[in-house]
Amino acid sequence: MGRSSVNGQLDLLLLSSLGAGEAHGYALIARIHERSGARIELQEGSVYPALHKLEAAGCVASRWADDDGGRRRVYALTGAGHAELSRKVEEWKGFSAAVRGVLGAAS
Repeated sequence: MGRSSVNGQLDLLLLSSLGAGEAHGYALIARIHERSGARIELQEGSVYPALHKLEAAGCVASRWADDDGGRRRVYALTGAGHAELSRKVEEWKGFSAAVRGVLGAAS
């Protein structure tokens, strides 16, 4: 499942992944890939701009951390990020229930 399949849900995926703990961008990509059963493959070119947007919105904070001899930017949820994650989860539940209703009506 590529980028177009997660269109509009990237923020939810990133916030949810950060809910499991802080991580750098590549680790978030790997975490989402693993948790999706290898069905979601994100590209760095979409993840980093989304993280920067979430940081500008106050949902994510970042810091530099030393990692295996190098420095990486590590991201973590803020209080506002936890609230936004809850809001997006509820929004997703409503949307997925609506889609299930439509699919059930089509059977």
